[in-house]
Amino acid sequence: MSLWDPLATLPPVADDPGLLAAVLVPLYEDGDDLRMVLTKRPDSMRTHAGDVVFPGGMIDPGDDGPVGAATREAWEEVGIPPGDVEVLGGLSPLTTRSRQMWIAPVVARIRRPAELRPEPGEVDAIIEPTVGELLPDAVWTAEDWGGHTVWFHEFPDGILWGATARMVRQLLGYFRG
Repeated sequence: MSLWDPLATLPPVADDPGLLAAVLVPLYEDGDDLRMVLTKRPDSMRTHAGDVVFPGGMIDPGDDGPVGAATREAWEEVGIPPGDVEVLGGLSPLTTRSRQMWIAPVVARIRRPAELRPEPGEVDAIIEPTVGELLPDAVWTAEDWGGHTVWFHEFPDGILWGATARMVRQLLGYFRG
């Protein structure tokens, strides 16, 4: 069985007029596990300062929809060449805590460059956990925020929570079966 088999049933990437942003959920093989690429945003950012997120941003008119935006942003933010990205499908579109911006998560297999290069204005740190590290529920904490469960996972470089944590947990659901 391949490491990638659980992702064979991913739905296509959402692409509708209500989507304003896209993120790349970059995955690559590392031995017997898959790793994902996350970033920590600088504390000086205007929005989502200090958050742990996937590379991504606004869908520009010149982008080829969410996939084009996600691959462009991953190239700009951490140096993943667009030609090294194989789109596998998408996760459910979701909003951030502001609930005003719909985001399309684009799940992709990448060929990881020898060195990822963080864009200093947008990335303070690159975090590359394995899927196996994040699978156990025991590594997560949850809080009830007004009837909604908010998930948290703490890395040495920052806390994964909010919309990105929901994306990660949805992705992990494919590996839990």
